[in-house]
Amino acid sequence: MVLNFTGQLDAYSEKQFTTFTNEVIASNQLSVVIDLTNIDFIDSSGLGAMVQAAKKCNESKRPFSVVGNPRVIQTIKLVRLEEFLNLAPDLATAIVKLSA
Repeated sequence: MVLNFTGQLDAYSEKQFTTFTNEVIASNQLSVVIDLTNIDFIDSSGLGAMVQAAKKCNESKRPFSVVGNPRVIQTIKLVRLEEFLNLAPDLATAIVKLSA
């Protein structure tokens, strides 16, 4: 399952993001790709929300990956979360990685 997001993932949108991802993760057992390629901005609150989503997937033993644009990727790498979030360079790679 691919979850696409647009706009900003920050302190103002983090609660809505978390509520949505928690509901989706709880409603099925599919692999999850969070696509942030259309996110204009991500801050520490957004990163925290991503970590929580990854933890939920890990707890339910389901594959999980994140893709993003160069700005999002740079931010994730800056705080050294690329391995924890299973950062993939693009959507196609993430899907192949999760289906393997």
